[in-house]
Amino acid sequence: MAGPATTERGAKGPSAGASSGRPSGAARSRGGPARRWPHLRPVLLSLGGLALLGGALWALYGSSWLRADHVTVSGTRVLTARQVEEAARVPLGAPLASVDTGAVEERLLRALPRIDSVDVVRSWPDGVGLEVTERTPVLVLEQGRKYVEVDAKAVRFATAATAPRDVPLLRLDTAGAPGLRRFGEERLTREAVGVVTGLPGRLAREVSSVRVRSYDSVTLELAGGRTVFWGSGEQGGAKARALLALMKAAPAADRFDVSAPSAPAASRS
Repeated sequence: MAGPATTERGAKGPSAGASSGRPSGAARSRGGPARRWPHLRPVLLSLGGLALLGGALWALYGSSWLRADHVTVSGTRVLTARQVEEAARVPLGAPLASVDTGAVEERLLRALPRIDSVDVVRSWPDGVGLEVTERTPVLVLEQGRKYVEVDAKAVRFATAATAPRDVPLLRLDTAGAPGLRRFGEERLTREAVGVVTGLPGRLAREVSSVRVRSYDSVTLELAGGRTVFWGSGEQGGAKARALLALMKAAPAADRFDVSAPSAPAASRS
């Protein structure tokens, strides 16, 4: 009786092992592609990125859509748009992305000293903008029959046949004076510019000329034949306040000395 029972248990063993061993063919077919797909994803993403990059580069540099077709100039007062365009030499027809804005700016500043600054901007899809800021004269220096315009940085930037209106004349009276040899013409010009640009609006509008003999010998000539001995450019604010007070206290005076603002003087010639 015991023998048959033992034989029956052994016969069932292989059948159970077969059911819990290797997966069936259906299970292998379902799991195989799922395991292979993650390995292909980075490759496909890289190819897509390269395709997008290539398309963008072609659009910027190879297509005819994004090319420099025209130039727009703004901000000019004395210069003409044509003068600015010719000096800029923007490469029309070139891809807009390849236009060297720094080189365009450098050409303009070198060719046109009247330009104080310029912003060169790409105006997509096909334009280049030149936003110009011109220098403004604060003094004009007479040289022979010409007039040299000087800006607030003491830069001599233009020569004209006639003096611009409402700009004081700069006179460097340094003949026989040691000031020119000691300080130089540029230093004396900067001193005069500093005096004029530091004046309040009311006084600045009355100045017709600035006479400079030395670093500490600046004289302002005002409308109506009045003169102001200013001295050096130091303590400009205090000197301006002293002058306004003198002009109010002595309206008939035509000679003022504010070289020492704590002890100003006024007289009539």
